[in-house]
Amino acid sequence: MDLQKLLLFAAIGAFCLLLVMEVIRPYRNFGAEIAKASFATNTKAFLFNNVILSVFSASSLYVIAERYGQAGLLSGVESRAVEWFLSFVLFDFSVYLWHASGHKFEVLWRFHKIHHSDKSINVTTGFRFHVFDLFLELIYKCIVVVILGLEAQIVLVCEILRLFFVLFHHSNISFRGEKWLSQIIITPALHRVHHSALRSEHDSNYGIVLSIWDRMFDTRKELIPERIGLDLIEADNFVQLFFLAFITERHVVRLLRMIPRGKR
Repeated sequence: MDLQKLLLFAAIGAFCLLLVMEVIRPYRNFGAEIAKASFATNTKAFLFNNVILSVFSASSLYVIAERYGQAGLLSGVESRAVEWFLSFVLFDFSVYLWHASGHKFEVLWRFHKIHHSDKSINVTTGFRFHVFDLFLELIYKCIVVVILGLEAQIVLVCEILRLFFVLFHHSNISFRGEKWLSQIIITPALHRVHHSALRSEHDSNYGIVLSIWDRMFDTRKELIPERIGLDLIEADNFVQLFFLAFITERHVVRLLRMIPRGKR
């Protein structure tokens, strides 16, 4: 069995294991109703996005890397070990930049906020993305692959590892030694802050795998969020989730101001 298949099966196994751990010993109890709605909506989002993007995502990055990845910044590195190390680190950094941009620019936030609209955080939240968010990220990654000159196999390994960590740091679990581990990688405790209902708190901890980027750019926060999700943005099902991207918080506030309040 090659490395790519091994990592993919490991990611699937990790997803199942994290689901079981959340049931046996959850870090936080969000209530049965919220948890059930979250699981159902996130699973439907995954199935829809997977059908739409299955042809374009990893396969597209692989094809781009094969055809155009020979003349990038890392194409001249002679040592295979050094090439793999630099590829992983720089690719992870590029995803950090994309994630931070999704919070800084409203045109990107309108799609990325779908991921933050979950009122709970669990392993299935790692599937809760708008299809346009994934598509724009795919285009960005293709550009990064060409600029860095990443090999096709390296790209696949990086993508599968990224999937594993996305599932891991969204899981509703806590474990001994997590604070120490968070000095190296993004853990559930760190990413839980990223899903806080307060914008001042969720505009932080943008890392996907390595936590060094948040330290370098002063975007790291360590705290326990009081509430998870978005206050003005809610979605009860997958259809609402999709169209929610076309309604911004500014629209909601404007609408609320137009509604006359009754006399007290």
